[in-house]
Amino acid sequence: MAAGRAAAEENAEVHMTGAPREQGRYSVLDFHAAGDGKTDDAPAFLEAWQAACSDGSSPILVIPGGRTFLLSKIRFQGSCKSPITVQLDGNIVAPNYIWTAESDNLLTFYRIDNLTVAGNGQIDGRGAIWWTCYNQKRCTHRPILLAFASCNNLWVRNIHLKDSPDKHMTLFRCSQVHVDSVSVTAPADSPNTDGINMGNSDHVYISSCSFQTGDDCVSILSGTTDVNVTNTTCGPGHGISVGSLGGANVIALVERITVSNCSFVGTLTGVRIKSWQGGMGKANGFLFENLKMTAVRIPIDIDQFYCPQGNCPTKDGGVSITDARFVNIHGTSADKQAIQILCSQSVPCRGIYLDDVTLYWDKQNSQAQSKVLNAEGTIVGDVVPEVQLGIQQ
Repeated sequence: MAAGRAAAEENAEVHMTGAPREQGRYSVLDFHAAGDGKTDDAPAFLEAWQAACSDGSSPILVIPGGRTFLLSKIRFQGSCKSPITVQLDGNIVAPNYIWTAESDNLLTFYRIDNLTVAGNGQIDGRGAIWWTCYNQKRCTHRPILLAFASCNNLWVRNIHLKDSPDKHMTLFRCSQVHVDSVSVTAPADSPNTDGINMGNSDHVYISSCSFQTGDDCVSILSGTTDVNVTNTTCGPGHGISVGSLGGANVIALVERITVSNCSFVGTLTGVRIKSWQGGMGKANGFLFENLKMTAVRIPIDIDQFYCPQGNCPTKDGGVSITDARFVNIHGTSADKQAIQILCSQSVPCRGIYLDDVTLYWDKQNSQAQSKVLNAEGTIVGDVVPEVQLGIQQ
């Protein structure tokens, strides 16, 4: 009788989906996703997720290739019974209208440990209408394309993110994160479209990625430690940035950040640490090495006077910036001032280290310049343009 019941269940599944579902694999098509780019497939995705998340045998949620899935905002929540993989081979698109007045995300993964999101698919945020709305000061909140919150041992591989209304990927309170071979594209003038934005996270590894955005390629915010970005390209965009730190009376903490073997083309800055005047906290332990700059406006930038609106009052104090090493950095700047290290007199920068740095002004390969305020440290080997470190009295 048991065998007969199992056969009946299998026949029912064949009748529903047209083919028996492979054990451990949960295709969204099996849960009646249309995949026509017009029907909201969020209910089918959630049903498939709930089934996969309840499977204790390392399940795979399959978003098949050759289809386009329209999704309204969707939240995948843990915990799940075992490690889970989302195989994204198809394309996901956001609604092509202003679909939320709140700070929601298109896709959110929340409290899911041992999660992998991988595949050759794309998530398209259709951000153009949002950018127009924002520029016209009609939209105060815009959705993030892909958000991970409280996810530990997370892997994101190979997927492509495109035209987010706001930031493309965010990591919040995540630990042991690996992002590999992910590409992000958005126009250079798209507002706040960071590639990856992270805060209150640790042990984040970003490798072999490509970022073309309207803001920071990678943004590292307070509460973040032990980040390694390597073999990655950035441009257009605003560079790889730490901060801004110390705003809104938040005590900042960022430590042990490495950016290596990366290239920057036509970006606002190359590598940057930025903090507000009067802030509190510390930013310590940076290694920027083996970097190539091409027509980057300011390739090396430390700024304790960050003020994007240009009207900030002078304040004493600031986030302490220490132990920042710049090694083997070569290329060209789009501005004459290729190196900027601007630190406050009350909290000067200490432990600045430059070794084998050669940056020429892109204008006919001319001599670039540097500007330094209240920074002490060490110069080793050839550094062009010349940098004079010292504390003003």
